[in-house]
Amino acid sequence: MNEAKLFSSMDPVKVNADRLWESLMIHGQIGHTNKGGLNRLALTELDKQGRDLFKRWCEEAGCKVSIDEIGNIFARREGLDNDLPPVMTGSHIDTQPTGGKFDGCFGVMAGLEAIRTLNDFNIKTLAPIEVVAWTNEEGCRFPPCMMGSGVFTGKFSLDTALKTKDEKGITVQEALKSIKYDGSKSHIGHAVSAYYEAHIEQGPILEDEDKQIGVVIGALGQKWFDIDIVGVEAHAGPTPMHLRKDASLAGAELILFLNNLALQNAPHGRGTVGCFDVFPSSRNVIPGRVKMTADIRHLQAEVLDKMVKELHEKVDYLSHKYTVQITINPTADFPPIGFDSNCIKNVRDAAYKLGYPTMDIVSGAGHDAIFMADVAAAGMIFIPCEGGISHNELERANVEDLGAGASVLLNVLLSSAGVIKHD
Repeated sequence: MNEAKLFSSMDPVKVNADRLWESLMIHGQIGHTNKGGLNRLALTELDKQGRDLFKRWCEEAGCKVSIDEIGNIFARREGLDNDLPPVMTGSHIDTQPTGGKFDGCFGVMAGLEAIRTLNDFNIKTLAPIEVVAWTNEEGCRFPPCMMGSGVFTGKFSLDTALKTKDEKGITVQEALKSIKYDGSKSHIGHAVSAYYEAHIEQGPILEDEDKQIGVVIGALGQKWFDIDIVGVEAHAGPTPMHLRKDASLAGAELILFLNNLALQNAPHGRGTVGCFDVFPSSRNVIPGRVKMTADIRHLQAEVLDKMVKELHEKVDYLSHKYTVQITINPTADFPPIGFDSNCIKNVRDAAYKLGYPTMDIVSGAGHDAIFMADVAAAGMIFIPCEGGISHNELERANVEDLGAGASVLLNVLLSSAGVIKHD
């Protein structure tokens, strides 16, 4: 009988970057758009096809696949001691309506490629390794975003998530059943020893700094608001400027305020108005109503709270300045997080041993790893994306960077799961 030996370290192993690329390109044909991107909304027929292919590939790699009640897919590669909690990696395969081939999908396929490479080299691990494809990370069909990991970690109730409806009135539960991904595995999250997520940066920093690996130390906190401004619509000609109650003026000033607020709290401040709807939207009518959104982000909780306080003060000021009524309602609240110090070290050490240039970086976007950080040691690995473009059909990443990120992922999985060799 071969004797199993546990190694605390081993020479770094690299994945097959060409095979990873091929998987991404094959998977990227499901929901392919004319501009080279993807339209694969959560729990649609196209999402089902993407799920089916991922599931088949995992089974072919020797994994045991299970699906929980919110549709999360878990592909488990057994370890020597399967009573130990697994080391988990993953991301999502649903996309924006005009998304790209790499956002989310890279993290899932990188996990699969790591398992394929372990099989290639007959490397065993002490703890099991799981690759997860989370349900509805994007949240563009069924809000909120990060639904699957939110249910898994207890952030959202299963019942509330299943009752969520899309614009056509279809519930998450109905959609899961229609694509046959209403699984029987309990949604109550099983123990996880560590969670790693590989992802394109979705920003321009790594490319600008000429670094191949971003060691993600934390994620910006986010506070989102819906803002409703009500004035009085009136004829643009007969109404003097000083007698107007123009809702758009207050809205325009809020846009400038949020931009300046973020600049005043650099480098981690962010302020964005992504939606700005004017009523009645007629060229010769003074706008009587504006509906807009505000997105405020920062790495430090106390600074984020201060920014929100200043937003409310500005809203009160503008209400009086323009004689309009302004209501502001919170719609999302994600606190800033710092990732686990050991996970950060594992990522940094793996990249160093593999010879990849690195830099510490902060995630400005939401990821499933943010929720997972509440229930397990968690870390993230970023790679560059061309021009920092993401959530866009023109999203690009190159073979070398994808392979580098997946290789770092493979080695941190080994660091956390424990390497077994058989003599």
